[in-house]
Amino acid sequence: MALLKIARMGHPVLLRPALPVESPGAPEIASLVQDMIETMLDASGAGLAAPQVHHSLRLFVYHVPAARRDDGEEALAPRALINPVISPVGEERMDCVEGCLSLPGLRGVVRRHACVRYEGWNERGEAVSGEARGFHANVLQHENDHLDGILYTMRIDDFRSFGYTDELTRENAT
Repeated sequence: MALLKIARMGHPVLLRPALPVESPGAPEIASLVQDMIETMLDASGAGLAAPQVHHSLRLFVYHVPAARRDDGEEALAPRALINPVISPVGEERMDCVEGCLSLPGLRGVVRRHACVRYEGWNERGEAVSGEARGFHANVLQHENDHLDGILYTMRIDDFRSFGYTDELTRENAT
């Protein structure tokens, strides 16, 4: 396994829609998924999309760490979602404080669907699907946006909630 270089804001691969993965169970996809998981965990991220590591492919990896889960939500081990389809369940929305490995040190509030349905494939080529709420739903929507060339900053409605993590933390502590 190898750590991958993370694309930073301004890199063109982050702003283009990614291409479908032709063979979700292919060995090279499984290898990329393992490298992406290692990179995500090393960077203390909750998710990482293929365009963020210079691969224009519709796949991302994610997990729900115990420290990030919402009430009633289970922690989830790292996993992949390939060629995902994410759709809202109901009208309920939630405010999510988001950051991104491609925009280090920044945070902002983004309004997301509180519950989503997801389907796609894992790195073994097996179909996966389910519903996600809370942080799980948040990370799925954030990473799926990367596959469409959308950064979370493009979804911020009120830029008073956007800034450097250190400054926002200091401001909220006073």
